Amino acid sequence: MNIHASTITQTLAEHYDLSPNLALAEEMKDTYARMARVVSPADWAMHAPYVKAINELKAKRNAVILGHNYMTPDIYHGVSDFVGDSLQLAIKAAEVEADVIVQAGVHFMAETSKILSPDKIVLMPDMQAGCSLAESITAEGIEEMRAKYPGAPVVSYVNTTAEVKAASDICCTSSNALRIVNAMEQDTVIMTPDQYLAQNVANESHKNIVYWPGSCIVHEQFTPQDLRDYRAYNPGVRLIAHPECPPDVVAEADFSGSTSGILKYVTDEKPEKALLITECSMASNISDQLPEVEFVGPCNMCPYMRKITLENILWVLHSMENQVEVDEEIAAKARLSVQRMIDLSKKLGL
Repeated sequence: MNIHASTITQTLAEHYDLSPNLALAEEMKDTYARMARVVSPADWAMHAPYVKAINELKAKRNAVILGHNYMTPDIYHGVSDFVGDSLQLAIKAAEVEADVIVQAGVHFMAETSKILSPDKIVLMPDMQAGCSLAESITAEGIEEMRAKYPGAPVVSYVNTTAEVKAASDICCTSSNALRIVNAMEQDTVIMTPDQYLAQNVANESHKNIVYWPGSCIVHEQFTPQDLRDYRAYNPGVRLIAHPECPPDVVAEADFSGSTSGILKYVTDEKPEKALLITECSMASNISDQLPEVEFVGPCNMCPYMRKITLENILWVLHSMENQVEVDEEIAAKARLSVQRMIDLSKKLGL
């Protein structure tokens, strides 16, 4: 954000009563019940005034908050109108009738919302909430891959900038990547920018997949030895990995899937103990709805996702600052890539 954090805190305090409030926390106990397993009563007393102020301001602004699965529980359960993975939020961005969208996620997600809803105001709580994958590839990189593999379609992960989406043929998410790639007519397919997602897809696909060497700073940290150690320390634990992890890590896991796939797997299987090989907040956000499952650590945190807070969500709704804009020509091309993904996903029943 361009404005100093202390100024934001002071300005908000002049307009809203944000002091910890035990009485309000009790009054909002139904909301708290969705996160009580992972948020202490003392922390909820601090969060409740922000949640109340945000939800009231949403109504005033005719705004919705799209919350990614990696948001902290206070955001995920307290103020998000829709939650999900990148594909689910992209679809919602195109469907919502609100005047304002607040993207509780990272910057490329806000760009995607603006691409799909150009007439809406899209607010980004912190403009510095980036993504290692999005930053690893450029439109020039796409052209470099096309030159190496003439005629091969470019399937780009949604974790990319608008410029990269505009230079691609179609987008994908971790939940639909395999089906999207297999639906391409050509034998060789270019995947960008996540090398590990591409390698994991290649292990299940009949296509010749070539890829850009990008990676996620959260998922690339896990190693096969980590998973073997987790099993040794927690006998009977079910290891569930995101496909942004290296293939040898995925091979050690009991299941691999997107954030939505992970949620479905744990909900359906209800293992006694589960360790999610992904971003930390995933387990926190689903623990209260699955009390029979013990979620064990450790996990890795995304520093970019952590930049989104209740305070800066309230700030952008209050000030209407940090509006995301995308060049119209780039947006039009990027919209084709994203819409192709959405349309093909629906056609494939995803």
